[in-house]
Amino acid sequence: MTPLLDVADLSIGFGTAPPVVQGVSFSVMPGETLALVGESGSGKTLTCRSVLRILPGSAQLRSGSIRFGRAGAVQDLLTLPARQMRDIRGNQISMIFQEPMRSLSPLHRIGNQVSEVLKLHRSKTGANPRKQVLETFEQVGFTDPARVWRAYPFELSGGMRQRAMIAMAMVARPDLLIADEPTTALDVTTQAQVLGLIKQLQRDTGMAVILVTHDLGVVANMAEKVVVMNKGKVMESGPAAAVLGAPQHGYTQKLFAAAPMIPQVAAPSDPVVYNDLILDMQHVSKTYQVRAGGWKAPIRVRACIDVNLSLPRGRTLAVVGESGSGKTTCARIALGAEAPDAGSRVLFRAKGAEDALPVHAMDRAQRTCFQRAAQMVFQDPYSSLSPRMRIQEALTEPMEIHGLGTRADRRDKAAEMLRWVGLSPDMLGRFPHAFSGGQRQRLSIARALTLDPQLLVCDEPTSALDVSVQEQILTLLEDIQERMGLSYLFISHDLAVVSRIADEVAVMRQGVIVEQAPPDTLFYSPQHPYTKALIAAQPEPDLSRPIDLALVAKGAGSPASWPEMFRFEGTTAPALVEVNPGHQVRCHV
Repeated sequence: MTPLLDVADLSIGFGTAPPVVQGVSFSVMPGETLALVGESGSGKTLTCRSVLRILPGSAQLRSGSIRFGRAGAVQDLLTLPARQMRDIRGNQISMIFQEPMRSLSPLHRIGNQVSEVLKLHRSKTGANPRKQVLETFEQVGFTDPARVWRAYPFELSGGMRQRAMIAMAMVARPDLLIADEPTTALDVTTQAQVLGLIKQLQRDTGMAVILVTHDLGVVANMAEKVVVMNKGKVMESGPAAAVLGAPQHGYTQKLFAAAPMIPQVAAPSDPVVYNDLILDMQHVSKTYQVRAGGWKAPIRVRACIDVNLSLPRGRTLAVVGESGSGKTTCARIALGAEAPDAGSRVLFRAKGAEDALPVHAMDRAQRTCFQRAAQMVFQDPYSSLSPRMRIQEALTEPMEIHGLGTRADRRDKAAEMLRWVGLSPDMLGRFPHAFSGGQRQRLSIARALTLDPQLLVCDEPTSALDVSVQEQILTLLEDIQERMGLSYLFISHDLAVVSRIADEVAVMRQGVIVEQAPPDTLFYSPQHPYTKALIAAQPEPDLSRPIDLALVAKGAGSPASWPEMFRFEGTTAPALVEVNPGHQVRCHV
């Protein structure tokens, strides 16, 4: 059988430097899924971009061929005229990009951008392109496709923007889908549903998939063949069962060792009561008004509903949930960046002996002190650092704003923080573009630490990183917490990460906390159907333990479909009930 795509001896370089992709070869059969696995900078994305000929202008294709097509109509994509190549892009070969905010136009509505694919390739249009786009929106997990059609990218969360990118790539039903970290920004339930959708499209249309990922759990659930890359070369390749079941190369074994997983054996412990709370959120709610379009009245969206969270000093409280569940809104309210609804209270106590200060009713002096004591590490290490500022300027800026030390003192502090996060002070003169994603996230952490805070809010700090770098960042956060006595409010959708770092876990869905307990209780005795769905949706690098899509769909579906003990309609959710000491579940008594 003829491969749909055959890449042979591909080498790519820049200038006079050695090639960054060297001698890469692989093939993809119709309907097959090939996983390209490796760390950031291994050449995976560059290899995939060469298939669509969308490499940077300075890139040089030094050798190789890329042959695409079914039997009798095979073409070398590297020598194809530009006009014919445009007909193939988005029509026969589509690509899902990793960073949706950079890939979507901020000036056009989501629906118009996705339907543009059908307009450019009119043979795929059909009778009703709008209907086809809305159906695709529904397939990728949008609960209100019509609202998404009208929305601009900035009105959607990171996960929702990624779903829109996936819809754009799949709406024309391509022969080959190149997915570059397609589920990195998605929560595990949506990830499971999207992976299931891609599989279903493969069965229906015979579509082949090249899956670029660092998540070995995703590989185990999706791929028939695996190619492991490092520093531009193929380290190991073969059937997924062979590579995942018995990896031979040391680099592949290293990737497996770094992959985070929920521990299989619980270490039960009695709940501990903490009286020294650094952050206390009481009855916090937040309502937004979203325009409905035309002359219609604005729509009220409740992002948080009666949230109660307490963070003991020196501990880690994790908030877990899908995109749009209200996690980041809670974090912004905790830092005073977002004003909650009337009746909400957020209290912060910098030191145990001091009186608690209301975060949203501080005077100017109190606000300045609070901003020094509470800092945030953002999800995207690429957009959280100014591309126009050298690292020294980025790290000393917070100290300049607060008037701390002399210029020499600030530079010494910046150098010290770089050493703390495992980087060299020699890097102070560089710009952010000279660093990898993992290094940029270390720089973001260093910047947050320059003011010696007591509270660090970490909003998905490892979601955009490959597994080995993720392991380094988690180890770094644990080390810094031990050295500085920091308290963490940790926002994540990755349960394996949370099981490692958290002392308490709150599970959020659609603005409400549905279950809360220590990780040893929550992960081994989950009660709520949504918590069970989150755990079932966590991909594991084990071919014998595929994702149970039926269980995921049940827990992530409508609350009206849940068991009677948890069922509710509209916003009239039952109260949180303590079913066991330290274990709260939202259910009917």
